[in-house]
Amino acid sequence: MSLGPVMFDLEGTSLSPQERELLEHPAAGGIILFSRNFVDPGQLTELCHEIHACRTPGLLIAVDQEGGRVQRFKEGFSRLPPAAWYGEQYQKRPARGLKLAQQGGWLMAAELLSCGVDFSFAPVLDLNQGLSQVIGDRAFASRPETLAKLAHAWMQGSHEAGMAAVGKHFPGHGGVTADSHHALPLDTRRFEDLEAEDLRPFERMIHYGLEAIMPAHVIYQRVDRQPAGFSRIWLQDVLRSRLGFQGVIFSDDLSMAAAQAAGGYPERAAAALAAGCDMLLVCNNRAGALAVLSALKDYDDPAAHVRLMRMHGHGHVTRQSLHLDPRWAEAVEALTAQPDDPTLVLNLE
Repeated sequence: MSLGPVMFDLEGTSLSPQERELLEHPAAGGIILFSRNFVDPGQLTELCHEIHACRTPGLLIAVDQEGGRVQRFKEGFSRLPPAAWYGEQYQKRPARGLKLAQQGGWLMAAELLSCGVDFSFAPVLDLNQGLSQVIGDRAFASRPETLAKLAHAWMQGSHEAGMAAVGKHFPGHGGVTADSHHALPLDTRRFEDLEAEDLRPFERMIHYGLEAIMPAHVIYQRVDRQPAGFSRIWLQDVLRSRLGFQGVIFSDDLSMAAAQAAGGYPERAAAALAAGCDMLLVCNNRAGALAVLSALKDYDDPAAHVRLMRMHGHGHVTRQSLHLDPRWAEAVEALTAQPDDPTLVLNLE
């Protein structure tokens, strides 16, 4: 059985009988985990083993584990700093900032892989332009060159651990104030302006071997009237053709308010696939996930399947052996997580 085009979430810390059936649905391709699915590393390891054992090839297991205010797993995991912290260290001492970013990518990936999680939806490649609170300190920097250097170092670390990277939110979410979780942001800049700034980190990271990209639920109204994740102009003409990207395109969550512009859940799914997405996220809405799974039960895209297979994690080690690795102790000591800002926490548990 090949990997289907739908990634959805679970209700609790173990699989329910209904969820076991859903994992065997032909349109199922992956599971995204949230804080509500996590108790401790032991429970997480058991849950991931159950998910992977349900079918062959194993379903992809993902999480948002960027660091800072977007870190779903905390108890028993190292508290990772937000991306902006690496940028701050880079401004003080560039070489040290890059080394820390590499250590951060490695530590994040190694700890997740030791529990069976395949990848995190990271790194954020949006520029911090001082406008978007939902991005804010999730961005490495405000300058494209600095951001690309730090993101590359971070990805090198994740690759060394055995994990693929997912750059988000193409072509850049940093130029709008609205939060696409709750509204549909409009970016009024010209394509030339986006190309000169926001697109540059994505272009560099594609050149460096970035495996996957997630587009933004943002309308760039001087380029297309559709949000980027539903736009053939952005995903086919720009991302695939102009930038030469050959990896996986994950939709952002089709349950977000900004995705409602595409219609009901089956319509959103059809629009995202037609635009060029390989896998669709449907989170925190079981009815929506069921509707999409049903609508896509006969969907088959061999090219997307090949791309998705590259997202499986490799080089797994046990948590015990990881904690005996001198590199783990060095990384934990080097990285100092910043305190959470309760006004900016993304409440998607």
